[in-house]
Amino acid sequence: MSGLLTRLVLAGGMLAAGQAGAASFTPPAGCTLNVTVQNRSCTVSQYYTCSADPQGYQHSAHFGREGLYHLSTIDAETRWIESQSMSSGLVDRLVEEAEDHASFSELLATGRDDFDFWTQTDDGQRLHHQGADTLTGETVTIDGQALERTRFRLTTRDAGGEVLITREGSQYISREFNRFYGGTETGSDWTGTKTETDDSPVLFTFPGEAGFGSTTPQFDCDQLLTQIPQERAAS
Repeated sequence: MSGLLTRLVLAGGMLAAGQAGAASFTPPAGCTLNVTVQNRSCTVSQYYTCSADPQGYQHSAHFGREGLYHLSTIDAETRWIESQSMSSGLVDRLVEEAEDHASFSELLATGRDDFDFWTQTDDGQRLHHQGADTLTGETVTIDGQALERTRFRLTTRDAGGEVLITREGSQYISREFNRFYGGTETGSDWTGTKTETDDSPVLFTFPGEAGFGSTTPQFDCDQLLTQIPQERAAS
């Protein structure tokens, strides 16, 4: 699901756009860039659709200070279809059989969506993801976009059942764009490392507007320069 992808921090023609210093993102042939979103935590996200995809599929490319670090694809229910980490090169794909697939339509209809599914990397590693998204009832407007706040919890285990990652916090959804955006969260991993992040959206830029397609993050970058470098989880 898109919300999980946002929490778990994404080929060919897009890798060139991911080099450090690239100024503008161009999607692959047959695809259309729809919106550029500047986020907190010194990241910027490009959201695009492709004519050859099944109905409802969406893609995203996420850039940090040093360039492209993550690619992802979701379906109409915001299920996590595929993601790729630029640092590791690994591609992670949804396992089709699931106890309870993520469902954006269920979240909108009932205010809550529980999920219980697996993903598998191309090197054979399987991960088990369980948790829930809940609408809080709060609507906010960010840069002219009406968004609804969610709460989430997530536990990710390896194939043997060992807990690898736990996360909880808040995110935003857009009914218009049928997807999740980042927010504030706390988490911990198998090493005992604890994190607190804020990946909330700040600016939405559309075709014809200044900054559309920009791969240069604008927010919180000076602040991050004063912090100890950390490995970014894919989102």
